[in-house]
Formats: sequence, structure tokens, C-alpha cells
Amino acid sequence: MRPQDRLAVIQRCVVREMARLGQVFTADGEVVRGPGTTAVAVREHQDGEGPGHVDLGWVLELGRADAPVVWDCTAGLGKTEEEKLDNAVRMWATTTASALVELGEGRGAHGDHADHPELPGWHAVQGPAAVFGFGNERLAAWLAGNRVVPALAPALLAELAGPGGRRPHGVKLFLGGRAGDDVAEVRVDGEVSEAASAALRALDWPRGERLCWARLFVLLTAHGEPQAAPAAGTDGAEPARPAAVAAARPQGLFARWRQARRADR
Repeated sequence: MRPQDRLAVIQRCVVREMARLGQVFTADGEVVRGPGTTAVAVREHQDGEGPGHVDLGWVLELGRADAPVVWDCTAGLGKTEEEKLDNAVRMWATTTASALVELGEGRGAHGDHADHPELPGWHAVQGPAAVFGFGNERLAAWLAGNRVVPALAPALLAELAGPGGRRPHGVKLFLGGRAGDDVAEVRVDGEVSEAASAALRALDWPRGERLCWARLFVLLTAHGEPQAAPAAGTDGAEPARPAAVAAARPQGLFARWRQARRADR
């Protein structure tokens, strides 16, 4: 598939999947523009893992040179390259885009909010887990009943302490396989964390005799940044939200993004 055709397929799939999350996105050159200053950028995956792999970046403030981009690599299976890309974008939307949309809306409709004591200073938003394969009920039940992110906290804190540590960070977890042939990978901002991956592998998630996997995405945003003034045309009031969500209000850059989204509606 030619690069321009590949990009067109990916962008078309992003538009469709974001519509399923209640978001209006449109292809515009090299990016897919969303509400306010949001956009989704596309870049080629560099690990040589096949045509079904792609990197998607959620841009918070398009046009701002220093605005962070939340990158995540995704992959899909299929008989054709187009089918693989379609499934890859769907997987990204289910786990990753859901968390980003949830942060913007703050209603608890697309993900869960948490402030883990093991990750002081950080607020976590996790989208739904995608669990697939044979006998996936056991793995899904284990994920629902165990606090995976806090278990990885020591390794994650080491990653967050690096340069630019206070910016938003995307953490992707991929685990599964079968007994004797399992896989556990944690990527922070698209890069593999060996320490966090080892910590994930050490957990007692079920390994069966048949292949089964799970993919999760967690967005970490820093607490304690200065609160921005309300955007023009807004009164600064927050929309009504459950108490647990309201107590975990994003700060700084994400607050400005949310205000821009409200003004855009």
C-alpha cells in the first residue's frame, strides 16, 4: 500500500472510531482535527513489526510548538493491510482514545479516574481493557479484581522522574500469551520500560493453555500545576460530574484544553 493510501485508511478509521465515542473529527492534511485544539497525528511505526502497526499521537493544543503529544503504538490482525490497520485503530480507540476523551469530559462515561497513593502527585485515567483470545474471561476477571497500576508504581515513578516528567504521560500495558510462552510489556510514552515490564510479568495474572491477551492504557497527569483562567466565553463552571471524578480534577494544560472544548461546543 502506498504511504498516502495507508494514511488515508488510518485517518478514515480514526474519524469513524472517534464518532463512536461521540467526537467529531475530520481529516485535514497530515492530521485528523477534533474539537477545539485537539487532533490525532499519524507516524510510521519504527520497529519493523509489519504493516498492521502504526503510531497514533493525540495532540492537545494543535499549533502550539511545545504542546505535548500522547503517543501510543497499536497493531491489528487481518487478511489485508487495510483490515489490519482498521483493527489497529479500533484497538487504539477502545483503550487509548477512550481515556483521552474521558479526561476531556470528566463524566466517567469512557474510563475510570483514580489517585493512587503509590503514585503521589499523579492522577490516572484508565480506559476500558481490551481482552481477547481463548478463555479470556479469566484474564478479564483478574484485571477487574487487581490493582495493576499501583503494583507497577516504583518502576513508573522512575520513568516519570526524567526530563519533562511533569507533562502528561501515556502508559500502555500488554500482557498475555499462555503458560510457558507469555508476554508482558509496558510502554511509557511509546517506549518500552524494561523495569515496568518485568514488574508486570512478575504479577500472578492467569496463564492458561491457550492464547489470550489484554491491552490497557492509562493516562497520567500531574497534580499541583497552576490553574488556568477560564477561556473566553465561559464562566469557569465545571459540568456536573460524580463526586469521585470531581475530586480528581485535571490541572494546568489539561484544564486549558477542557475549557477550550467547552467553548467550542
